[in-house]
Amino acid sequence: MAAEVKTDPKFEIGHVLFIDVVGYSKLNIDEQTSLLRDLNKIVQETRQFQHSEAEGKLVCLPTGDGMALVFRDSAESPAQCALEASAALQNHGRLPVRMGIHSGPVNEVHDVNNRINLAGAATASETRTLLRRFGKQNATKLELAATDASVSW
Repeated sequence: MAAEVKTDPKFEIGHVLFIDVVGYSKLNIDEQTSLLRDLNKIVQETRQFQHSEAEGKLVCLPTGDGMALVFRDSAESPAQCALEASAALQNHGRLPVRMGIHSGPVNEVHDVNNRINLAGAATASETRTLLRRFGKQNATKLELAATDASVSW
């Protein structure tokens, strides 16, 4: 049965936290698998991730070398998740990541596997530019000091 096509999309504002592993493509497959597994676990264990997921306000999109987390509740949610993940990552020691946050209009669509995906400016390719802007760094792109909740770009 064909999926129903919506002719009048209802846009909403999505607040996206992009996280990717620095130097991912230079790692062997075992290292890639291990670091992605660790990153997924760290992010999934944050209180903000769990809260937004339980409320049905989070869409998680794998990016190959990390993830895009689209929070559909508030602009504070991706920042809080990033702060919590950053604190946990400091204890990890061997998982360099870049983080970026972007907000913009999104529309729910379904992918080829009929899973929820989002389309729109908040998830478009220009947001990857945010992650590449400081591409040569081996540290968190969006530096979050969890102790004092300061954010620097």
